[in-house]
Amino acid sequence: MSVVILGIESSCDDTSAAVIRDGQLLSNLISSQDVHRAFGGVVPELASRAHQINIIPVVDQAIKKASISKSEINAVAFTRGPGLLGSLLVGSSFAKGFAIAQKIPLIQINHLQGHILSHFIQAKGIDKHPAFPFLCLLVSGGHTQLVVIRDYLNMEIIGQSIDDAAGEAFDKCAKIMGLPYPGGPVIDKLAAVGNPNAFQFAKPLQHGLDFSFSGLKTSFLYFLRDRLEDDPDFIEKNKEDLCASLQFTIISILLEKVKKAAKLTKIDEVAIAGGVSANSGLRNALTQLGEKNGWNVYIPEFRFTTDNAAMIAIAGYYKYLRGEFSSHDVIPLARFPL
Repeated sequence: MSVVILGIESSCDDTSAAVIRDGQLLSNLISSQDVHRAFGGVVPELASRAHQINIIPVVDQAIKKASISKSEINAVAFTRGPGLLGSLLVGSSFAKGFAIAQKIPLIQINHLQGHILSHFIQAKGIDKHPAFPFLCLLVSGGHTQLVVIRDYLNMEIIGQSIDDAAGEAFDKCAKIMGLPYPGGPVIDKLAAVGNPNAFQFAKPLQHGLDFSFSGLKTSFLYFLRDRLEDDPDFIEKNKEDLCASLQFTIISILLEKVKKAAKLTKIDEVAIAGGVSANSGLRNALTQLGEKNGWNVYIPEFRFTTDNAAMIAIAGYYKYLRGEFSSHDVIPLARFPL
């Protein structure tokens, strides 16, 4: 008997719904919110209001595109956290109502777990998946973690940022340079034509497998402050080189830890996940490092790097197979450890 899962993702500013049958992706719709660009970042209240407007039409279209009826859905999986509380509340409330109306189980999903399990989505063009155990570098706007995945639902964090996330470093440094929001993709684009060795920025010394990016942001800020005193047009004249050098530094910090983790764990199956895994510099650098060290490297398709319901649905699928369902009194959590 087939298992059909409806996934709901609403952790930040993207309203997404997806349908998966036996691990195979049937549909994955995302409604993004452009309203936040004018503010240089996500405004929580505006995000939750937009989710309320978008959730019903997005789910409706996801079901129609999957060419199924609501009665065929076996369970609904939703993002419980981490994320913006108001946004999570919209998604979780809809999921509960849908589950009650259809008399089907409810499955809570950790957003970070979803990112990692996106590697197991079966879709056209995807022909390989990580073997267990594998090492995953999870990099997003709010999290930077090194995780050992021993099974679909057995994960252990072996390293994480003690302060800021890599994605936050990208976005905050982009804002310092006056680049539009979201800054990470803009830096990636400009870095492609810049010199990564043009400028040197501090690499915070952090022992073990943990990360730190607050010192890098401070170093970048003070570097620009000093240069702008001598030349008010310094950023505009050196924008590409600044982006390339910054990106090179962040990627170096990330991959130094990945290399160390692979050596300590003796794992040669290495993957990346999360929003920052869309960064072309990181994708290329990890591929090259994998070839040099004999790793099997897994890089998600761009459509599965950002927040999407397909990753929530696939996580829900594996929880469904194990009978891990949620009660209807479960509440969303802004902080929800992996």
